Amino acid sequence: MTEKTRCNWCGQDELYTKYHDKEWGTPTYDDNVLFEFLVLETFQAGLSWITILRKRENFREAFDGFDYNIIANYSDYKLESLQENKGIIRNKLKIKAARNNASVFIEIQKKHGSFSNYIWAFVDDKPIINNWKTTSEIPAKTELSDAITKDMKKQGFKFVGSVSVYAFMQSIGLVNDHIVDCFRY
Repeated sequence: MTEKTRCNWCGQDELYTKYHDKEWGTPTYDDNVLFEFLVLETFQAGLSWITILRKRENFREAFDGFDYNIIANYSDYKLESLQENKGIIRNKLKIKAARNNASVFIEIQKKHGSFSNYIWAFVDDKPIINNWKTTSEIPAKTELSDAITKDMKKQGFKFVGSVSVYAFMQSIGLVNDHIVDCFRY
């Protein structure tokens, strides 16, 4: 049996390879999944993605299955209790941003019919498929991630920067950055 060729960033870690093989770069249109990745990417800022993946189930439990309708109504007490949860990243500003972003997410759904409609409009509903030969060619951000970030901030989102937005774009398949030799390309 031959080994699959993968993007080398996922290494041999089983959790990382499973994420690479099944999720990363896969076009995602479900608002629930989009919100989950948005929350996870905001918590990832300044940390490694594998750290977030290892805590993903803890986040899912702590944040009520990433239900944005529930999160938008979190009390200050609930936010304080999340800061005590050792299973997640206990950054006060990121926790507050999750509640804020849930409210903004809902407002965008009202304006655009869904968050999916909003985010996919930036690429005319077609994923950008890049042709990278090595992972070192993959940018940390682009002009498009700059533009999306600017608009998201204008809408009221917090803790979104161009690097985290580009990572979000990759995770939801808005952009496919699998290298050309990868079996997922």
